[in-house]
Amino acid sequence: MHPAPSAKGTVPFGEYRTWYRVTGDLNSGKPALVVVHGGPGSTHDYLLSLSRFAASGWPVVHYDQLGNGGSTHLPEKGADFWTPRLFLDQLDALLRELGIADNYVLFGQSWGGLLATQHAAARPSGLRGLVVANSPASYPLWLQEMKVLRDQLPPGVNEVLLRHEAAGTTDSPEYEAALMPFYEKHVCRIKPWPRDFLASIMELNNDPTVYSVMNGPSEFHVIGTLRDWGVVDSCPDVSVPTLLISGRHDEATPVTVQPYADLIPDVRWEILEESSHMPHLEEPERFNEVMETFLHGLL
Repeated sequence: MHPAPSAKGTVPFGEYRTWYRVTGDLNSGKPALVVVHGGPGSTHDYLLSLSRFAASGWPVVHYDQLGNGGSTHLPEKGADFWTPRLFLDQLDALLRELGIADNYVLFGQSWGGLLATQHAAARPSGLRGLVVANSPASYPLWLQEMKVLRDQLPPGVNEVLLRHEAAGTTDSPEYEAALMPFYEKHVCRIKPWPRDFLASIMELNNDPTVYSVMNGPSEFHVIGTLRDWGVVDSCPDVSVPTLLISGRHDEATPVTVQPYADLIPDVRWEILEESSHMPHLEEPERFNEVMETFLHGLL
């Protein structure tokens, strides 16, 4: 069970609403740990275990990005609306509305790591540290490495995937079934999948607008608006201490993470040996240890 929230609700983001959840005391004196989830188009649920850091005095803020979960859904909006800038502006608005823009740490997971890096590159005065977890530095790098991982799938699997991708039938049950060997090896290696992870998958399936527009039909068939996007050029502008986290079996392979390590000035990188894309669920004790060490070092 996760700790009960100390507050939750929605705050305005222009004409829309952002759902948030706070665990702990935002006035504790320690920076708030703001959790930026992946997708794009997922929800906060699969990262709820990070609420445990409230027990060490770090107030933890989860929120749902626009278009999913408890935040405003906009299924009628098209590709010109769903941009990285939209989600950066939503994050800025959340920090202001919660009164934590002068003292916070960002934790960005997967797509959330790219967002958090772009935010950090603007050098906001209240940012104390950055955690980039399981994140590629660019989608062109991601696609390059997806081909490597796909070629390692069991015989025949990639052929099924390629056939449906070429035909535009990625909504077929056969395509969905063929995805599973990849997801079980490179996304989450726990069987059965944890309830928090399943909750986010269900939310994404309930409204796939953001994921389908920005990403595409699957993790490794990125044909959406993000296909040419990345934050490699922003990495040198990150001026706060930065922790990189990835899993040895991660779909975000070392090649996709390397630019962060090469270009962010104050950076350390921890690879969790028994994890793929969800180390906080797959190796929670080691993950928590790495996080606690990093957070303590920010004080």
